[in-house]
Amino acid sequence: MSHGARRVVTALLAVILGAGAALLVLIFFNARDTATFSAAKGPGIALPDQGHRHIPQSQAGTPRYATDPPASGPHRPEPINTRDRRTLTDDQIIHALELGDVILFYGDKKPPRDLVALQRELSGPFDPVLAAAGQQVILARRPGLNGVLALAWARQLKVPDPEDPRIHQFADFWLGRGASD
Repeated sequence: MSHGARRVVTALLAVILGAGAALLVLIFFNARDTATFSAAKGPGIALPDQGHRHIPQSQAGTPRYATDPPASGPHRPEPINTRDRRTLTDDQIIHALELGDVILFYGDKKPPRDLVALQRELSGPFDPVLAAAGQQVILARRPGLNGVLALAWARQLKVPDPEDPRIHQFADFWLGRGASD
């Protein structure tokens, strides 16, 4: 074998051994790695995440949801663009939650003063621009509801009293955190 051929073979062996060593180091550290990313943990109960697929307006039928009111799932992207303090459709609820809004449901004809004060503190009175940006605490009427039901994307908190401080913690934590892609 000529001197030049030996140099090529030696160089080739060095590259192969180096790549093999690098691969072994990567395998070793990868096996010892523990994931540090997990879904956000915060106030309220985690609900099943049914995704956030948008359904065309022309498509007939209503999807089935894991909860009532729904906190995630396929929906028609129907914004809340006029006002809050009314009964919302499932599509409006899911779309608002997908964007990052938090909805506080109450059963009376008017929202409790504590919920109105909380809304003003965290996001101000209803503003369709803030709602479209996922930065609005939305007050919604739900006839027959006792207490308050707070919803965020795939999260829920039910309390008997609108003065319960957990509502504030829930809304403050989840406001702006919608569906993750």
